[in-house]
Amino acid sequence: MKSIKSATYFVHFEENGYQELNKLIASKSYSSLFILVDENTHECCYGKFIQNLVTYCPIELIEIESGEINKNLNTCVGVWNAMTELGADRKSLLITLGGGVITDLGGFVAATFKRGIDFVNIPTTLLSMVDASVGGKTGVDLGVLKNQIGLFANPEMVLVDTNYLETVTPREIRSGTAEIIKYGLTYDVSLYEKIKNSNNLDITKLIHRSIEIKNEVVLEDPKEQHLRKILNFGHTIGHAIESYFLESEQKENLTHGEAIAIGMVCESFLSSQLLGFPKAELDNIKQVVLSIYGKTEIEKGDFDAILEYLKHDKKNIGGQVNFVLLTDLEQTKIDCKVATEKIIESIQFYNS
Repeated sequence: MKSIKSATYFVHFEENGYQELNKLIASKSYSSLFILVDENTHECCYGKFIQNLVTYCPIELIEIESGEINKNLNTCVGVWNAMTELGADRKSLLITLGGGVITDLGGFVAATFKRGIDFVNIPTTLLSMVDASVGGKTGVDLGVLKNQIGLFANPEMVLVDTNYLETVTPREIRSGTAEIIKYGLTYDVSLYEKIKNSNNLDITKLIHRSIEIKNEVVLEDPKEQHLRKILNFGHTIGHAIESYFLESEQKENLTHGEAIAIGMVCESFLSSQLLGFPKAELDNIKQVVLSIYGKTEIEKGDFDAILEYLKHDKKNIGGQVNFVLLTDLEQTKIDCKVATEKIIESIQFYNS
């Protein structure tokens, strides 16, 4: 696959990616390499990665516990302390080898350690390949509030090796598919049509096109002032549902993609109610989401807590919740205000 040029770095693919990584390490004369993993990527991905690494630099491995629940400042402190004890300096390189939690947290750790060291993202899940590892967003959660603490910082490069997808579960593949559906609904409907109509998808091509789309959007609007906001479609309600299910002891945690899929159904309903988004397309989106993800029961007693989480969405301005809605496929309107009763109706529509 052809490499993709972003503002200050390239996204490289497969074997070429390892060659470019080795060139980068040699050219920058790093003092040491730190590789951040969780227990899953340590077991399933590290062996393949290290076989492709050619360097005389000292290498240290740092492992954190997997899961969104560990994407917090306490984990960051643990990584910062480990790097300090292992002698990291401003000429060290941090390589993140993992999914969205590893790339989000690892990028934040690198961008703030000694006021910033270089880092490289190597995503190992579909979600992190098409979303988290590209675009310069880093950060961690504050309690269960998603991505409240963070900053924009670009990696030195991103290496996408789709062979790592052999190590993840079908559920994780479905989770990443939600972000590809989002790109399809908001930017390139052909992606949505391929997922809707095919049981034998060329996942490699879907990944490459998804990264192209995110890169095009980010290049035009790196700090999310206008166009980049379209990438939040489904995420306003989706993040609130994800946070609520993460905190509730009575609920089974949802993956990011499962929550965003619900959010896309709800926000498509709001689009239809408020902006005239075609009802036939709304029904189709709901059908596609349910066929891939099944139904998650959101009870009436859950509504108030979900609405409370919406108040803490990081996109809010002046206490007002801002939505990205669709006027048609590939046509969006940003900064939409929505009445509380309409938000409740959207969840009821998903439940119906």
